[in-house]
Amino acid sequence: MVVIADSYMGMFLPPDISNRIAKFIANDNIQFPFINKDEIMATFYLFGKDSRVNGETEILVATDLAKRTIELITRDVRAYHTMPNTISPDFIRENYIKRALQISIELKNTPLFDLSETNKRVANDPTILSTCFAQHIAYYKQDYFFELFQPFKEMELPQSLRKKLQGRMLLLGFNVKDSRSLPFESTLTPFIKWMIKTSK
Repeated sequence: MVVIADSYMGMFLPPDISNRIAKFIANDNIQFPFINKDEIMATFYLFGKDSRVNGETEILVATDLAKRTIELITRDVRAYHTMPNTISPDFIRENYIKRALQISIELKNTPLFDLSETNKRVANDPTILSTCFAQHIAYYKQDYFFELFQPFKEMELPQSLRKKLQGRMLLLGFNVKDSRSLPFESTLTPFIKWMIKTSK
């Protein structure tokens, strides 16, 4: 399977980010910014989600995809800096709603259309999450960094996560200057804890 098609993106900090996005879109007593300045934001990109990253060629492809992902986030942050009107609450909500409508239309064409499933997909949509990450960094003028992990080996992972992560590559991004600015043992620690919790 092509690595690009076999990739997945999400946010794992704050842990209730999906709920906040859903409430923001619904205009349910929550405004932008809906992540506080002192909160840690963390995003992940998993390469080889279903079929693993196999061989040097796929590792190079995943590495290149990770670099392009970082470049895209950097461009987005710069764009929000230079055009402050694009991080106004009304503008952001309008664009999230447009994306939500696109997802809703796509799902209506599926045999088992479910409104609750649509809402879940919207709040966990990679496009919205990636935009959210860049928008809050730009709004607070924060530093950020990324770390790319090579394909995980069996012994590097807790037993409960080996099936999901062994042989996969992982890109993590945080809204702080570097790993020393994080309140964790390592950059991987909060992701592993989140994965264990969500896998139960």
